Amino acid sequence: MSRAERKQQTRQRILEAAGRGFRQAGFGGIGVDGLAKEAGVTSGAFYTHFESKAAAFCESVARGLTELKDGVRHFQDQHQRAWWPEFVRFYLGEKRQCALAESCALQSLAAEVARSDANARAAFEAELLDVAALIVAGPTSDHAPSDVSEAMLALSTLIGAVTLCRAVVDPLVAESIAAAAERALLTKAHHCK
Repeated sequence: MSRAERKQQTRQRILEAAGRGFRQAGFGGIGVDGLAKEAGVTSGAFYTHFESKAAAFCESVARGLTELKDGVRHFQDQHQRAWWPEFVRFYLGEKRQCALAESCALQSLAAEVARSDANARAAFEAELLDVAALIVAGPTSDHAPSDVSEAMLALSTLIGAVTLCRAVVDPLVAESIAAAAERALLTKAHHCK
């Protein structure tokens, strides 16, 4: 493996560790030393790849939303006309029950981005608009959002429901929240593509 390939591999490892660390602990809850340790590198190596924790955060957010877009594309490709209901059920099921470090960046990092600098917010906004556009451009599917406004409402419903589910102790309350969000997204009368 060449030096450039090793350097790129280390950068990816740091970025993956940063994504997990920020999702789990929040921007303020983990420092460069913790991110470096999670990636198995020194703090000096971290600074070789990122000028600051904020730069790693900004790139982690963008990468996390790229992962969401990849997931949406997967559901669109694999489920065609049934992609939207399948995606909603997956998001309200597996994505709300997985470890926080493996959660969706949209759900777990939005509040962190809101407290962040303008660069992180701008990167988040651009990626969010891309996610909404991808949803709208997907195959015809029952109850799928038909425009960017509906896609934003649907995403807001999904991340709000998952956030509330993660915040409560009683699993029955969490199930009730998820079921209500699913009903709102999949049975509510609105324009369907």
